[in-house]
Amino acid sequence: MTGSVVVVAMTGAHIDALMPYERQLFGTEAWTAAGYRDELADRRHRYYIAAETGAGELLGWAGVRVVGAEAEILTVGVVPSARRAGVGRRLLLDLLAEAHRRGAREAFLEVRVDNDAARRLYAGEGFVELGVRRGYYDGGRVDAVTMRRELGEMV
Repeated sequence: MTGSVVVVAMTGAHIDALMPYERQLFGTEAWTAAGYRDELADRRHRYYIAAETGAGELLGWAGVRVVGAEAEILTVGVVPSARRAGVGRRLLLDLLAEAHRRGAREAFLEVRVDNDAARRLYAGEGFVELGVRRGYYDGGRVDAVTMRRELGEMV
């Protein structure tokens, strides 16, 4: 991947562009287009963004829910051709900054126990592992690691 990365508010056009990747990236946990549209409709508690090239090509997407002092990272997806280029980190940092702006003091997430790249990303951005949710993913076949990060140090 070459060129600049632009982070923008997610739109319906992004949903159409991301759907071919959704099942590939998330398997049995893949969301539907209708599910994403429902998520986008709740602007009070949810914030969704997309990463694009300067030419508008989708590189990734992410979303967070903020209620009171708690934020939950709901999804972070990066298209395979854009991996290992900082897109996921850029999306995550944008979500955390928005959560902080909305008054969240801490952020939580679940990640597949076998997703080493995502776990390294989250740990590198200050998330600590809290525990394991047995059988959380893939119809009960894969555990989830729950992680938390304080947001007090956000700028």
